[in-house]
Amino acid sequence: MRSLAKAYLGAVLVFLYLPIAVMIAMGFNESPLYAMPFTVSTVWYEALAENSRLIRAGWNSVFIAAITAAIATLLGTMAAVALSRRTFRGKTLLQLLLLPPIAIPWLITGTAMLVFFFWTGIGRGLHAILIGHVALAIPYVVLVVGTGLATIRTDLEEAAMSLGSPPVSAFFRVTLPLLLPSILGAALFAFAVSLDQFVVSYFLATPGSSTLPVEIYSAIRKGFTPEINAISTILLLGSIAVILAFASFARPGRRP
Repeated sequence: MRSLAKAYLGAVLVFLYLPIAVMIAMGFNESPLYAMPFTVSTVWYEALAENSRLIRAGWNSVFIAAITAAIATLLGTMAAVALSRRTFRGKTLLQLLLLPPIAIPWLITGTAMLVFFFWTGIGRGLHAILIGHVALAIPYVVLVVGTGLATIRTDLEEAAMSLGSPPVSAFFRVTLPLLLPSILGAALFAFAVSLDQFVVSYFLATPGSSTLPVEIYSAIRKGFTPEINAISTILLLGSIAVILAFASFARPGRRP
């Protein structure tokens, strides 16, 4: 039974990571049609350096994801603290309203945002994409930070206040350091949600101001080239580096 479980786990890992490994490898194949034998070359990375549209779309994606992570983490953390530590009318309703944006298909969300933004005059463009991504990321931040708050003892903050510390100071000196790993995890979650978002970006993008997923989709429709493998590999390695840096800093399982 144990051997069968290991074989199943190995098959799942191969299913998940083999396509990624093939994508990375084919970015170094000289043939544009993935012809064999495999000839190692950096020709597609050189071509990527001259592809201004993909590079601009890549920077747009990283920029929007970074701003989304910052805004969504700030707003989501404030909301999580309010929902966790305060009692007010409509609190249960607000907690329930956090779930539908996660469960609703992004196609419906993208259509609704497109109609709403045109109705309010916001229009389309990078600013609209940023607003849409923040709206999508906030529920994830609230859930992650709220889970972190549930594991922190409230009596520590109360003890600090009983010793004369103001409530705000007690929160920043006692609760916030304990909550920091959850906040960083939520920020990475928001960054990943924004960087990977296609549907909402597709609805709200304008020519010349699209994100990388939208640009890749447009490029595939015109004719696929391994330049897409190259830029995808660069973003993948960058994302892995960020995750490893977070894991090294947070050290999951360590007692605060």
